[in-house]
Amino acid sequence: MGNLTEEWATEVARTELSSSLPRRWAHTQGVAKRASGVSHLFDQDASLLVAAATLHDVGYAPRLAVTGFHPLDGARFLRDERVADERLARLVANHSFALLEAEERKLRKELAGEFPLLDEPLLVDALVYCDMTTTPDGDRTTAQDRVAEIRGRYGDDSLVGRFIHRAAPEIFASVERVEAALAAQPR
Repeated sequence: MGNLTEEWATEVARTELSSSLPRRWAHTQGVAKRASGVSHLFDQDASLLVAAATLHDVGYAPRLAVTGFHPLDGARFLRDERVADERLARLVANHSFALLEAEERKLRKELAGEFPLLDEPLLVDALVYCDMTTTPDGDRTTAQDRVAEIRGRYGDDSLVGRFIHRAAPEIFASVERVEAALAAQPR
């Protein structure tokens, strides 16, 4: 469990992202902060959620970008170089409906074969929620504004634009489920 601590995940992400991709690092820190804020939903998996949120974009690091598909590159790095917890690698590999983007990239078989989606819907949804309610600069936003920002940044006809268009209904549903779980918590 040593690689499920917030400190470990933060150090790994900082090492890989802060110098080479400072904006991605800012986004990562914001996503991790969101995860900390919802982690109370998960009892023993709270640290897993925060670690996955902190490491979800590590595959963007230039030295790790083997396939150019950051969920797969990040998960392989965590599994192979960092010997990370299997559930952590699977969450990173599948964050924010990565299987849909993997289809666009002709990498679905590789992603699904190496890192099957966890059968833990609320945990998977929580990672989507944290990622998709955080701007590229690490600030809070709505899922609708985040999807619009991604579409604007990449363009609707791009690979990422096609993916985000397909994933948007699933993203919005995930965010709604997490917001419902948070609202159901006693105050």
